[in-house]
Amino acid sequence: MKVADFIEVGASARLPESAQALFLRKFDSPAPDFPHHVLAHWRDPSGEPQLACYIHFTDAGDILLGGGACTDERVMRRLSAAQRDALRRAGGIYRYALEWSVRHFAARFSAVFGYCGDRRAERVDLAAGFVPTAHEHLLVYWTHKLEGSRQNELVARAMTHVPF
Repeated sequence: MKVADFIEVGASARLPESAQALFLRKFDSPAPDFPHHVLAHWRDPSGEPQLACYIHFTDAGDILLGGGACTDERVMRRLSAAQRDALRRAGGIYRYALEWSVRHFAARFSAVFGYCGDRRAERVDLAAGFVPTAHEHLLVYWTHKLEGSRQNELVARAMTHVPF
């Protein structure tokens, strides 16, 4: 079984109510109401899409800022054993959605930054190809090969937005 057989990931400019509700439950504050919203849906046995993972990204010119990722454990518990096994082999729903996001946005941005204070999420980010910067909690995924001075410039620009 492949994850793509039961999980669909997509990006939206509009914040769906399901993502707002999940974000509020996880962070006790409203989700950003501006693009980009990445949504990973599981189709339940009746065929209805259920939001399993949400990630918010902010367009900051030639860099993308990611923060506020959350998963819905209530949806995840409803997956079949075979589906859970397939997701485990893929690194989990967050990693699956994050890797989709990087591929989706890579052509438009020189780097994708993550601001991460959660150790479990940081392990997933690193497994997905992000690397630490010299700044605490700031991780980066380089979508293009860049000179060191250009990388430093982009890191400095990302730092003007933290936390995001």
